[in-house]
Amino acid sequence: MSQIQTIMTKDPTGQQLIEFASQTAQQLVRDQLTRGQVRNIFTEVRKIEALWEAESVKKPEEQNYTKALRRLVMLKPKMDYQTARIPQVQRLKDVLSQAIDEVVKGQSPAEQTERFKRFMNLFEAILAYHRALGGRN
Repeated sequence: MSQIQTIMTKDPTGQQLIEFASQTAQQLVRDQLTRGQVRNIFTEVRKIEALWEAESVKKPEEQNYTKALRRLVMLKPKMDYQTARIPQVQRLKDVLSQAIDEVVKGQSPAEQTERFKRFMNLFEAILAYHRALGGRN
């Protein structure tokens, strides 16, 4: 089981998520990934989060995560494009792509929602550590 899979499915306290996010952020700082480059991706993820939450407010029988889930999956080619333009994005793309795959593997809307929340926790922690470790502008 990969570390990301464990974080997304079997890390009840979030301790592994924190350690992994710290290590990832350290690597991103070493790779000289800028805050702006991280934020470009994070902005899109926040939009997906808003769409996901809007869908979850509906009655359970009307829940339809198709739009949010599709937009999350479409983030992968966007990150591929970013990586082609800016090679320093590679590590972040690898981590987020694996986490997106774990969200999609959820067997029900409830499980996908829980995994998406963990995805958001992971990305927010990476962003916070990147900033704290002096990720450049």
